[in-house]
Amino acid sequence: MKKSDGQLQDDVMAELAWEPSVDHADIGVSVVDGVVTLNGFVKSYPEKLAAERAAKRVAGVRAIAEEIKVRLPSEPKSADHEIAKRILDMFSWNVLIPEDGIKVKVEHGWVTLTGKVEWHYQSNEARKAAGRVTGVIGVNNLIEVKQLPVAADVKDRIMAAFKRQADLDAASVTVTTVGGKVKLGGKVKAWNERSIAERAAWAAPGVTAVEDHIVVA
Repeated sequence: MKKSDGQLQDDVMAELAWEPSVDHADIGVSVVDGVVTLNGFVKSYPEKLAAERAAKRVAGVRAIAEEIKVRLPSEPKSADHEIAKRILDMFSWNVLIPEDGIKVKVEHGWVTLTGKVEWHYQSNEARKAAGRVTGVIGVNNLIEVKQLPVAADVKDRIMAAFKRQADLDAASVTVTTVGGKVKLGGKVKAWNERSIAERAAWAAPGVTAVEDHIVVA
């Protein structure tokens, strides 16, 4: 049975309240035709990402419009060069991040990452590491992935991911590749299956972008 927008709003708000890494007091939720808009303020960039993930977990959510802003605590802000130094230190401590292939720029707390890596997970790990540094209010990840993906490899990863998680059926998911871009199509039964397919596509070597056109039937 399809949920009403009011019920979806209640469910998303309950999920945000239940998520321990999110202080939901300053987050607003509105829903129109199954599309959830999150707005308001949080205290850190990781908390902003956690709020978005929590909303996506709710059954019936068709899409997320995320307009949450990071409002740092009142203590003195770190200088940009101090933020950049801490990010580079985190990169050097993390074996998953090839520090020599990534450049860091910080301007008024906004971090821009550039460079080239072999795998998407390295780019994603760098983005997450930068977002955990105190004083960062946003991360613009422009890191490029060198290799080109193979459609069969992406499909295999999606199939394997579906089998690992409750033996879901990925047979109806279609995959095409154009350069480093992967296009997903077909139908799945729930939003979480769509998310599983998208994460699996990102895990394939050489993927630089994922266009998710999968329909939740």
